[in-house]
Amino acid sequence: MDQVSGRLRALTAVFRRPAPRGAPSGRHLASAAAGGDVTGGEPVNGYQLLEKVAELPVSTWRYTWDPPEIRHLGPMAQDWWAAFGVGIDDRTICCTDANGVAVVAIQALHRLLAETRREVAELREALDGLTAPAAPAAEPAPPASPLDAAVDTVAP
Repeated sequence: MDQVSGRLRALTAVFRRPAPRGAPSGRHLASAAAGGDVTGGEPVNGYQLLEKVAELPVSTWRYTWDPPEIRHLGPMAQDWWAAFGVGIDDRTICCTDANGVAVVAIQALHRLLAETRREVAELREALDGLTAPAAPAAEPAPPASPLDAAVDTVAP
């Protein structure tokens, strides 16, 4: 099988999947999550999702119909399904879900970076206070003149 027919087979395998009820065939491949087209809207904990992304096995692989020199990079669909439980099944990773996981992970990393920068700035400020040069000591009193010393030692 040549490279072009192998890629065509991969594309048609995706398009043969049944579309969600009420959606035209293939429409679920696009990220068309407009307000009126979706339901639910449950919040996601970005820090928990980021932990799952960090633990997700990622490898290079090829489809059985790809020539040996073709490589892809990413998680296996079964691992994806076990980690996130989103999409159609444990045999595919929908690009919409992959984009969503990536965006949430990036947002969580951004928050962690901002928090770390604030903490570093606070620690630097505290360290600057500890290592600031000491204020100069008060000028020592000038030495007493011999007359002052004599007056201090004379008994009344």
